[in-house]
Amino acid sequence: MSTPQSYYVPADAGEAEFTEKRSRFLGHVRRVETEAEARAFLDEMRKKYYDARHNCWCYILHEGGVVRYGDDGEPQGTAGQPMLNVFQREGVENVVCVVTRYFGGVLLGAGGLTRAYAKSAKDALDAAGKARMRLWSAVTVDCPYPMLERLKLLAAAHGGTVEGTDFGAAVSVRILLPRENAAGFDAALTELSAGAMTARREGERFLPGPRE
Repeated sequence: MSTPQSYYVPADAGEAEFTEKRSRFLGHVRRVETEAEARAFLDEMRKKYYDARHNCWCYILHEGGVVRYGDDGEPQGTAGQPMLNVFQREGVENVVCVVTRYFGGVLLGAGGLTRAYAKSAKDALDAAGKARMRLWSAVTVDCPYPMLERLKLLAAAHGGTVEGTDFGAAVSVRILLPRENAAGFDAALTELSAGAMTARREGERFLPGPRE
């Protein structure tokens, strides 16, 4: 079985605003999985900022390599394409970005527009942050209560996150680990507990990691 390809997605929703020669630029970034979701977000922004001169946009989807953009009345190549280039340079996919411009009465010229739309997209992406899509090993460890904090530290040291805990006679701890770190975690867990604790494999999942 082939390993899914690693790529970045927005970690959160992000937005940013700045003014250039009296024109207001409002950038919005969201993570999406489908073209329908991307289009729905674009429609939402158009309705919200219905009184703006331009709502320029782009989106990139990993599945099928879908890439789309629109200049919404700005000179061709000065808005959607520069926005798109930001995400391509950063390696970010499954993303939609809408930059709204309220025209301030001063023309920016092609170069000025290109820089402004790229800056707005980059600022919104910086606000959202990036997370790497990767393959995670899901494991469960039955842990004595006195060892719980040490187990959490061990998981964190191996790049893992605690997904959940169930409290009973012992604590059943559900942990996600980067797949390449799972074997090292097993060895460290054996050492920590003198062989008393083991990690039960619960399969693998392709998910975004923490914000980078």
